[in-house]
Amino acid sequence: MSAAVSPRTEIRLMQPSDLKPVADVERAAYDYPWSLGIFRDCLLAGYYSLVLVVADGVQGYGIMSIAAAEAHLLNLCVHPRAQHMGYGRRLLEALLAKAQDSEVEKIFLEVRPSNQVALHLYRSAGFEQIGIRPAYYQAEHGREDAVILAATLRSPR
Repeated sequence: MSAAVSPRTEIRLMQPSDLKPVADVERAAYDYPWSLGIFRDCLLAGYYSLVLVVADGVQGYGIMSIAAAEAHLLNLCVHPRAQHMGYGRRLLEALLAKAQDSEVEKIFLEVRPSNQVALHLYRSAGFEQIGIRPAYYQAEHGREDAVILAATLRSPR
């Protein structure tokens, strides 16, 4: 009889020492990645930034800004070799829990319409489309629109 052994996983706050591995995950996942400087700026701005560590290596991250009763999910990414294992959902749940703890009423995000896996994840978590941002993302042949999604986390007071 054999038992599958799951690697140790942890979701924790991003530290400056995580910036290079986070940028490496971003480059592995996206054709048009954020720079290391953008991630550094997110930390300096105080955005809520998490990393997913699997077996002692950063395999994903999530970054969210929170202001007043709104949050904006700026980036959520899992390394391609660690996708389809539930890690994206775990990161999203951790970000949503922080938003709820911060008394956020609505959370917003943009996603490429071509990213069907992400769209499915967000919709399954209660996000609904509220609009389109034309030509928002850089793409191989020009620009790609962004689907704007929002979720209500708590009723307005």
